[in-house]
Amino acid sequence: MVEAIEQLKKHLYPRYDLELSRAVLEWDQQVNMPPGGAEARAEQIATLSAMAHEVFTSDETARQLEAAEAAAVGLEYDSDDASLVRVVRRNFDRLTKIPASLVAERSRATSQAFNAWQLARMRDDYLLFRPHLQKIVDLSREIAEYLGYEEHPYDALMGFFEPGVTTRQVAALFEDLKVGLIPLLNDIVERGQPVDDAFLGQSYDTNRQWDLTLVMLRDLGYDFNRGRQDKAIHPFTTNFSRKDVRITTRLYENRPQSALFSSTHEGGHALYEQGIPERFERTELAGGATMGLHESQSRMWENILGRSRPFWRHYLPIARAFFPDQLAGVTFEHFYRAINKVEPTLIRVEADEVTYNMHIFVRFEIEQDLITGALKIADVPDAWNAKYEQYLGITPPTFADGCLQDVH
Repeated sequence: MVEAIEQLKKHLYPRYDLELSRAVLEWDQQVNMPPGGAEARAEQIATLSAMAHEVFTSDETARQLEAAEAAAVGLEYDSDDASLVRVVRRNFDRLTKIPASLVAERSRATSQAFNAWQLARMRDDYLLFRPHLQKIVDLSREIAEYLGYEEHPYDALMGFFEPGVTTRQVAALFEDLKVGLIPLLNDIVERGQPVDDAFLGQSYDTNRQWDLTLVMLRDLGYDFNRGRQDKAIHPFTTNFSRKDVRITTRLYENRPQSALFSSTHEGGHALYEQGIPERFERTELAGGATMGLHESQSRMWENILGRSRPFWRHYLPIARAFFPDQLAGVTFEHFYRAINKVEPTLIRVEADEVTYNMHIFVRFEIEQDLITGALKIADVPDAWNAKYEQYLGITPPTFADGCLQDVH
């Protein structure tokens, strides 16, 4: 270990501790916090965000980073030390362009917006959430301007999730996907054989559903000594170190596949995080390399494995033990076809493999228009519904099933 690089790591430890402490508060907000705590929690999260930002973008960080870069000359490109210095430099150059006050303001706004979204979704009232969405979009535009961009303000924001990838590149990828997916979905809708999944609409005790998800997660290798599962209005994964990786799921009495595949999906995220090398802890190399790679892991476990024949040849007998009445007379082939049924539906996180990307097309296009100002906040529900009709041939009957359906 080169001494200058080791010193940089130690200097930045407080930054990661602050970031992960904020993550604990955000997890608690979505899992345990009473609604009345929203305003105080927003201030706490804003404070920690600003403090972490100030540590990372300080003059001392700049000095130690320059020393570490000098020490890294000649190291193998893919070595831990060279990679650490390179990633710290990339993120330092981006984040030093953004004032700490703006970081705090955006953290405060997104925290407040989460509770507003919960209430708006429950009441099916877009107007409750609209001012919060306006605030977030305004702040995101401001951040994009501070960061700078060559072609599109969305490029600047995408760098937080997929460094080096541009809006133009993603748009081209999506156009290629549309060429294959849209005709495929149309063929399935018009000429596909009907799939009977009515048995999934029966009453499935949610406590038993919960217990079945725990069996599956343990079998997949999720380490409950370093993690836990809780319930949340929107499933998510978070981690405070590789030794504390937490997931959530949601349960519906008449839709057991929601919990099963949400847990498997989030379990995939968690397995990735629990598998991060311990030597990366409290450094810029901890966590997923990119969000795209992270999502590839969760969807691999959810779909490639979790909807496969071998998977359910093993788990269908186990599921029958939990739900003998509901699954009585349901053959393996009947079950397999039901959980792989392709049809246009409203909810992204429960979409099948053919239609899932179409939900992403909608969000990608609407987000771009919001950032550029081509779409006004007041017009989001109509734009959302129009794009669902365009890509999926269905129109959300409510805000809760439409633009308020999830936090992404």
